[in-house]
Amino acid sequence: MSFRKTVKLLCGFAGGSAVLVFAAAAADSRGCFGEPAGVWSRLTVQAALPAWTAANNHTPSPTGHAWDFNWDKRDQATLSNGTKKKETSTEDPSSEQDNGKPKATRNILLIRHSQYNLSGNGDKERVLTPLGREQAELTGERLAALGLKYDVLIHSTMSRATETAHIISKYLPGQGIELLSCDLLREGAPIEPVPPVTHWKPDAVQYHEDGARIEAAFRRYIHRADPKQKEDSYEIIVCHANVIRYFVCRALQFPPEGWLRMGLNNGSITWLTIRPSGRVALRALGDSGFMPPDKLTRT
Repeated sequence: MSFRKTVKLLCGFAGGSAVLVFAAAAADSRGCFGEPAGVWSRLTVQAALPAWTAANNHTPSPTGHAWDFNWDKRDQATLSNGTKKKETSTEDPSSEQDNGKPKATRNILLIRHSQYNLSGNGDKERVLTPLGREQAELTGERLAALGLKYDVLIHSTMSRATETAHIISKYLPGQGIELLSCDLLREGAPIEPVPPVTHWKPDAVQYHEDGARIEAAFRRYIHRADPKQKEDSYEIIVCHANVIRYFVCRALQFPPEGWLRMGLNNGSITWLTIRPSGRVALRALGDSGFMPPDKLTRT
């Protein structure tokens, strides 16, 4: 059977991706369609891989990208230099203190602040609108209705996030929930989006400064539980759309440049679950179904 007929047959059975792999292997030794040997292979394999895979020099898995279990640098199976730990026969696997392995699951509920006054002069005047306060009430009611025991409520220091957090906290009485603020969670431009947008173009210095800060916030708050944590935790973080979208991309090991492809309503709930193994699941993204349609906004 000729080379061209083989390619056509593979197209019929497995689609274009199989042809790319077959053609690349064959062309290395004999060339393809008049090209010198190796040219088709280089071009085809380069085009078959996602741009972020090639750019970051990752080895793709059969699904496209191998999961990095040590993404938060807390994988007890590896040392700081990335080598495997040696198993010791004297280690008691039932002892959490000895083996140092996380046992608990962290649930992180990321809340986008409610609608605020866009025409305010500076952060202090950009407080919640009457509708925004109503949205925060609805979010608080929803969090209470979930029946979870929340461990902490952390919020951005910006006025709209602080006000949203305080309204929500009224619906979680009796839990002894700790209310904390953090500058790292302030709104900003995490990384230049791909594809670019025409209506929003921060200066390069803003990406440089905000990106480092928001990445620092991700590393502080998004990680597996410490080995000393005995029970599953439920933590609330009230912050901003850009921060939440970037967190989701980073946590799921998606290209972070895709953060602006997601939209989040005001007062919506995004739920990340981080297992002791380092696996991450997105249980909800921008959930606002608990709000009446006439209360939904994105400003």
